[in-house]
Parts: sequence; C-alpha cells; structure tokens
Amino acid sequence: MPERCPLFSRLSKEQLRDALALMQAQEKKYARGEIVKNALDPLHAFGLVLEGRVAVSMEDIDGREMLLSQVGPGQTFGEAICYLAEPSPILISARTDARVLWLRCEGIKGAAEDELTRLLQTRFTAMLARRTLRMNDRIQILSRGSIREKLNAFFTECARDAGGPRFEVPFDRAGMAAYLAVDRSALSRELSHMRRDGLIDYHKNSFTLHMQPTKGGR
Repeated sequence: MPERCPLFSRLSKEQLRDALALMQAQEKKYARGEIVKNALDPLHAFGLVLEGRVAVSMEDIDGREMLLSQVGPGQTFGEAICYLAEPSPILISARTDARVLWLRCEGIKGAAEDELTRLLQTRFTAMLARRTLRMNDRIQILSRGSIREKLNAFFTECARDAGGPRFEVPFDRAGMAAYLAVDRSALSRELSHMRRDGLIDYHKNSFTLHMQPTKGGR
C-alpha cells in the first residue's frame, strides 16, 4: 500500500487520491529477474515498491555487479535520478516478482499552489536527505579494510535500524557479498569465523549481534 511510504503516510483517503493523481501514479508488475531500468536509460518516474523486492546496482570498471541497495515494500528508488532527469549508469531489476508504483516529479517541482503540494515537496526533500545519509553509511562500510570490519559496520547499521541486536538482512549471501564488494566464499568463511568467535549468531538471513557496536556513523 502507498501509505507505507513516508511520502504518503498519515494522509487522508482524499489527500492520498489527490497526491497520486498529482504524481501521475501508474502501477506495473515485474517478473523475477526482469530489468526495470537499463543502465543509462532515462528514468521519467521514481518507483515505490508495493510487493516484492527490487535491486539497484551498477557495474564496476571490471564489469562486476556492485549492489547499491535492495528495495522492499514501502520503500522507493530512483528519486534523485528522476528529479534531475539525467542519465545514470544505474541498473534496476526485480529480485522477486514485484509490483511497483511509478510516480512522476513534475507536479511537485516549482512553486506550490496548495497545502498538499507543499507537504509532498517537504517530504520528498526529506526522502532525498535520508538517501544521502544512507549513502554516507555505505561509504563508511566500503571504506573498511577487512571483510570483518565491513561486516561489523554493516551489522551495526542493521541493528540500529532494527532497534536491537536481532535483525534480518535483505540479501542472500551473493547479494550481501555484492553489497559489501567482497568475494562470496570469503564472506561465508568470515561469517563462520565470527560465529565461532561468539560475535554473531545467524540462521539464513536472520542475525543476532553479540559484539560491541562500531564507532562512527550518524
């Protein structure tokens, strides 16, 4: 439901209807593995995931996938690219069967003529600011020297978002390796070593953090 997105939360039914009309909302379904946006294709609208998961990635100079984010229900992608209307090397694909609500930015650009538009402009700006903070988190993770240090920073971020030491990561092992920019086999070995050392417990994508949080971050 669109109401799960911070852009539309706590709006009345009438406000939500008007907001979706203002942003020319259009829903589209994608099959698992389907390309949502090819690299360098223009993005005329940004996406709000209603069901499933969508991956945002790009290739490094060696042609390897670098996973930037994996977006689930209630989350958005492509806001800045859409707003700036500039080409981007970002590749967007459906990781599962997915439903996406596409939203255009034109209606919230320029001077606002009513209260709802002003509210949407404020919330959209806040979404972009949060995205910037997330990218700062990502930079801090990737800047760590070893796989364990990257995992420490990543798990600290996950625990912070979950509000406690138990959390689920939105990636399988291949996705986590791509997100952390490390070798998948080396990642699996380090996870086993961290569990052996009493720092974490895990089963599939569910983790419990026992180590002290790393310093830094927001």
